[in-house]
Amino acid sequence: MASVELTAENFDSTITSNEIVVVDFWADWCGPCKMFAPTFEAASEKDPEIVFGKVDTEAEQSLAAAAGIQSIPTLMVFREKILLFSQAGALPPAALDDLIAQVKGLDMEAVHAEIAKQQAEVAE
Repeated sequence: MASVELTAENFDSTITSNEIVVVDFWADWCGPCKMFAPTFEAASEKDPEIVFGKVDTEAEQSLAAAAGIQSIPTLMVFREKILLFSQAGALPPAALDDLIAQVKGLDMEAVHAEIAKQQAEVAE
């Protein structure tokens, strides 16, 4: 599956209705973004069960602001609606592949349990 354009209108529904979503925040004027684009597209072809979304930070300034984007490219990875990774900078292909493998291999029951534990501690 090739990457999809994410906007303020479809961002939340994309995150909530897909198990794994990898998001690239980019801009047309950004050199590192352009260098990272082929790596991102290649990953989207290798893992068709994952949604790879791109947010044009120029066109979607309010979405970029809401996501706290301060530099681009920024990569975010969500699994089961949980933000697991957020980092500025272009990743080399092997690092992106490794990140995706780690996200796929996570024990999400343990992640959800840890989040519930932390929320309970905060509520006390």
